[in-house]
Amino acid sequence: LFGKLQRALGDLRGKTIAIWGLAFKPETDDMREAPALVVIDRLLEAGATVRAYDPVAANESRRRLGEERVYHAASMYEAAEGADAIALVTEWKQFRLPDWNVVRQAMRGNLIVDGRNIYDRNELRNKGFAYTRIGNKP
Repeated sequence: LFGKLQRALGDLRGKTIAIWGLAFKPETDDMREAPALVVIDRLLEAGATVRAYDPVAANESRRRLGEERVYHAASMYEAAEGADAIALVTEWKQFRLPDWNVVRQAMRGNLIVDGRNIYDRNELRNKGFAYTRIGNKP
């Protein structure tokens, strides 16, 4: 995910990235070996600002990452506010059908990086988003 963000946005200094999903897997607050931790560390090292949201793991994330390093939003839409990109990391049910019009208005940029391959590329492109996913399919 980090590589896809970097390729799409170039220099990440000063960029704001929303991370949707922090837990290792949905329906838990388990962050042991959570991919989000690696992505967030790399984003912070590259000079990006991170706005994160997870329905359950926010408290565990605050404990691990601290409130100073990462902004923990109260909702997925709040996390998207001012973001240059959103990276979906954990496949929570509520991330499956966001109101893309609300998301688009909240964001500064328009990049969606789908780390779970759950979104419809054509739908997002029709809504004005740049879209990339994991794997070989464009």
